[in-house]
Amino acid sequence: MGKPIVAVVGRPNVGKSTLFNKLAGKRISIVQDTPGVTRDRIYAEAEWLKYNFTIIDTGGIEPESSDIIISQMRRQAQIAVETADVIVFIVDGKEGLTDSDREVAQMLRKSNKPIVLVVNKIDNLKDENNIYEFYNLGIGDPISISASQGLGLGDMLDKIVENFKDPSLYDAEDEYVKIAFVGKPNVGKSSLINQLLGEERVIVSDIPGTTRDAIDSFLETDYGKFILIDTAGIRRKSKVKEEIERYSVIRTYTAIERADVCILMIDAVHGITEQDEKIIGYAHELNKAILVIVNKWDLIKKETNTMKDFKNKIQTELSFLSYAPYLFISALTGQRVQKVLQIVRKCYDNYSKRIKTGVLNDVVSRAISMKEPPVVGTQRLKIYYVTQVGVKPPTFIFFVNNPDCVHFSYQRYLENQLRENFDFEGTGIKVEFRRKKE
Repeated sequence: MGKPIVAVVGRPNVGKSTLFNKLAGKRISIVQDTPGVTRDRIYAEAEWLKYNFTIIDTGGIEPESSDIIISQMRRQAQIAVETADVIVFIVDGKEGLTDSDREVAQMLRKSNKPIVLVVNKIDNLKDENNIYEFYNLGIGDPISISASQGLGLGDMLDKIVENFKDPSLYDAEDEYVKIAFVGKPNVGKSSLINQLLGEERVIVSDIPGTTRDAIDSFLETDYGKFILIDTAGIRRKSKVKEEIERYSVIRTYTAIERADVCILMIDAVHGITEQDEKIIGYAHELNKAILVIVNKWDLIKKETNTMKDFKNKIQTELSFLSYAPYLFISALTGQRVQKVLQIVRKCYDNYSKRIKTGVLNDVVSRAISMKEPPVVGTQRLKIYYVTQVGVKPPTFIFFVNNPDCVHFSYQRYLENQLRENFDFEGTGIKVEFRRKKE
């Protein structure tokens, strides 16, 4: 049995994301006074008393709206409700009871899930009387809170965890491989994730910038357990006008930092862009595991060496990613999508690989005998021994007589020797040089 799941739902702009961020203990959802800012479900881990649980922030439910984004937000919220063990229904204590609140309440009743009714924006004692009209919803006693000021959250959490089973029945969370899908807007990141999940998980639309937050989805397959992180595409800075979109750029970089494996998605029709290089360059600097996926391959007219020529062109432009595998797919038709997680697993295994010290030093000794270290100034570099000190990424420390004698070309030579002798395809590796203390 997995951790209990709590879905935070309500109509737009009642404070769901503010509450979600308070419970998660960090700023995960974008919070701004614009209805519809949180478009997809967003997951985070939280704890209260002896319970660990997962909370889902949702886009607001607008029962009557025909707007394409609003209607998809409503569908996402409904999926969150179906997934949840407990539903936290938030209403606005300042605005009062609305027809939309009544319709959302009616929708939630059909779920037959425990519902905790929360009246937000009760910022002081004189607002307390505002909660009584919400008894008319007929879904239990309302609990007053102020999400922005952190008032009343303890009572609310007590009410939420009353609906959980004993924590001993919940398994500790297993190790998940975290995958960040990155690339410019409208390249097909959400479509690929939906193909992998087999459900409509993130909003797919031809409108660039539909995914504003980094969104987590959980997936278990024969290749292991994965967290799929869909990110907002990054545009050129000159086009980043909305303040919300600036947040999304930061969120994409944060998603890369969190991830074990970063998948750069490139549009086969438009090719690689400067922004693609910038995004994946950041992952490369962090020595992440990296897979390059060329999407929309079904739209390309094929000749004998089309794929080979296209790959050579990208590899030239991304010369710093010589270790990354490439995969050509169509997220729309499902072509080669079944290979994605298989390759991700191999990249992750290499990202987590540990080499025995004896074997490592044998390889380095052979490399030194084949190509002697250079003389820098009047001193020749001496390498005494090497040890692996970490994984994710594989990190190696070379103990030498003088780190200043390490020429970048010789460092690259040693890194290449490690790659040739040990399979590090798909992952960055980190190499450091330290002076050996006598």
